[in-house]
Amino acid sequence: MMPRQQLLRLRVVGRSTRATRRALSSTSGHEHNGAPAAPAETAPNSRWLSDMRNRLSTGIFKRAEEPKVVAQLKHHLSHLDQHWLTLSAGREGFLIEPQWRGLDKHDIAWGDMVSFTQNTATLDNDEWKADDSRKQDSMVSHVNNVMYNRFAESGRVNWMMNVAAHVAPENRKEFAELMSPRGIGLILASIRTDYKFPMTFPDQVTVLHKLVTKPDSTSDRVLMEAVAYSHKHKRPAARFFEDVAVYDYRAAKRAPLKPFMVEEMQVMYELQEQRRQQTEQKVQELLQSMEELEV
Repeated sequence: MMPRQQLLRLRVVGRSTRATRRALSSTSGHEHNGAPAAPAETAPNSRWLSDMRNRLSTGIFKRAEEPKVVAQLKHHLSHLDQHWLTLSAGREGFLIEPQWRGLDKHDIAWGDMVSFTQNTATLDNDEWKADDSRKQDSMVSHVNNVMYNRFAESGRVNWMMNVAAHVAPENRKEFAELMSPRGIGLILASIRTDYKFPMTFPDQVTVLHKLVTKPDSTSDRVLMEAVAYSHKHKRPAARFFEDVAVYDYRAAKRAPLKPFMVEEMQVMYELQEQRRQQTEQKVQELLQSMEELEV
């Protein structure tokens, strides 16, 4: 567990230039409860990692007669395979250490899927074969869309509880109660889910959350982005954009975050920015090395 003092020392002074942004919710461009809908960072091309991997694999094949070059290319390829989550998530500012994961390699269950029969009448005669395997392929299965939002919901609660575990002991209980109706709490106001591809059993999913904007003393909402990573495909299966209201259950009305909550979330936001910069530098170094190898 990382002490709060260590978290504070990890603050960064500089700020990276913001990328082009997109709106968080389906009410993009409109006001929500009197405040403009906050934007989220545009993520890099979701296939950038697989494109690099394909580029390296092609280079290994083309340079087969150059052992030194092939060894370097294989080293880069192995690094991508081992650290794909660190690179993919870190480049977007997600903190990927196990203590920050809302769901960590959560097993997809058979019951998470929905199945339906493909209309074989639309297939050409050449496409349809009378063997058992072809008949089984007519049954199409994928993770039910509802499950993705359940993964995000569980991930958000677990993530906030993980953050609470790192705050000062005197504030830990109250911070953890943000996920309860006992005082100042968080209520999901809206969520937008962008489905990237259908996951199937068997697979594992890791869900990461991050703050989209840096809270301040007036913040009565917390804007988050989350991503669900498929370990089978090594890329995002879905993205979530969440608008979470801060609510005082005792007073039965909206309320701003308490000062110590703001401070903790500001530290978290700065750690995200630091992670984004560090990972981007690593990716650029890898790309430069590939260019030097003329891949």
